[in-house]
Amino acid sequence: MTLFWISTLVIVLFAAALIIIPLVRKHVVNDVERRDELNKTIFRERVAELAVEDEEGIVVDKEELIVDLKQALLDDIPAEKQLASTKLSSPILVAIVSAVLLLGVSYGFYAKYGAINEVKHWQEVSANLPALSKKLMDANGQSMTEQELNDLTLALRTNLHKNSNDATGWLLLGRIGLANRDLQTAMGAMKRARQLEPDNVDIQLGLAQALTLSNDEVDQLEAERLLHGLLRQDYVDLRVFSLLAFSAFEKQDYAGAIRYWRTMQQLIGPEDSRYEMLERSINSARSKLGDTAVAAPGALRIGISVADNVSLPEQGVLIVSVHREDGSPMPIAAARYGLGTFPRMIMIDDGNSMLEGVKLSSLDKLIVRARIDTDGNVATKDGDWYGESAVTAKGEDVTLVINGQY
Repeated sequence: MTLFWISTLVIVLFAAALIIIPLVRKHVVNDVERRDELNKTIFRERVAELAVEDEEGIVVDKEELIVDLKQALLDDIPAEKQLASTKLSSPILVAIVSAVLLLGVSYGFYAKYGAINEVKHWQEVSANLPALSKKLMDANGQSMTEQELNDLTLALRTNLHKNSNDATGWLLLGRIGLANRDLQTAMGAMKRARQLEPDNVDIQLGLAQALTLSNDEVDQLEAERLLHGLLRQDYVDLRVFSLLAFSAFEKQDYAGAIRYWRTMQQLIGPEDSRYEMLERSINSARSKLGDTAVAAPGALRIGISVADNVSLPEQGVLIVSVHREDGSPMPIAAARYGLGTFPRMIMIDDGNSMLEGVKLSSLDKLIVRARIDTDGNVATKDGDWYGESAVTAKGEDVTLVINGQY
């Protein structure tokens, strides 16, 4: 704002100078000299005309006419010459009044019609963008008020106008659009962010969220494609399963919705307050389906416990895989879950199959392996706890104990 006020002051002072300088400058006009010069010019022109007329015989006494002309010229000259100068009686006063009026009218109109309070608020909000962004990204903090969301939107749009290649800024703007149910803003911002960073999984998830809310079937199919792509990348986020469950429920694929909600329950564990909410959603889908015991194709119930000597890490992932009865290393199906608590029961079905053309339900006998991964990298095993079940026949529940360490 400082630069703005300095700029306006310079413009107003320049305009004032255009008014003041002509008023205070002294103008001297020598009317006598100008009159004498004009009389001389008229005299010469009249003498030239008399000479022509004399040659043509029009005039009788040329010399007498010239004498009369000189006499008329002398009669027009006053006895004493004086310099006539014109000057305003009080130019400084007029200049001061004009400058005050210019300043008053200029800034008065701006105060009335220039939205000065809105501009000041805009500048303050733009300067507060980092704090507002941090609050939005803080999942454990307080939710933002409607005014804070509006301020953040204004600040983000200002920043993106200056830096249109800020993928994080577009992502934040898209999330605000989702929070305000502004689908057009959310989709536009998320698509722009993905153009800048196509491999960013957070942006892919944000775009999938926006597309899921669309009434366009093409958008919904694109959302499902993105979500399934995230699952193939081992991107573990409850929102992915939640969106897939919502999409399946909307399409009346109640069995699929139940499967995704079951997966969410396995990720969070029964001690989480959301577990009961998911159970109610599952019961609602079951009532729609007309079946009180829905089981997905090839569903396999697996009970997992840990030995007393196992020391669980503070952070980790439970990886469960199903193999052929000969124990071949390539899994037929696999899934990963939040560490949660033990003992616990999980369920794997054909939806977790890993090999093209080979379904979990096609196995007559199988082995289940479970591993607690501590570093998030499935390729490394050092220090990970693991367990393996006995060979189990199709349709039977599986139990295993995690008791070994790599």
